[in-house]
Amino acid sequence: MRQLVAILAVAALTGCGVETATTAATGASIKKQEVEEGKRTQERAGQRIEQMQDQLQQRAQQDADK
Repeated sequence: MRQLVAILAVAALTGCGVETATTAATGASIKKQEVEEGKRTQERAGQRIEQMQDQLQQRAQQDADK
């Protein structure tokens, strides 16, 4: 009987460990996706800033030509 209780306890604890590892892996995957999305957002913002700078330079050149 003691062996059965010990085996069940070990099985229960092992199951918790697997669940914890799975949860950690899922959390890491989500964080990775968030980081990648942040990089894409930063890249798009950089492109928009460059476009705005180009427009400002063009307007400044047009004003200087007048």
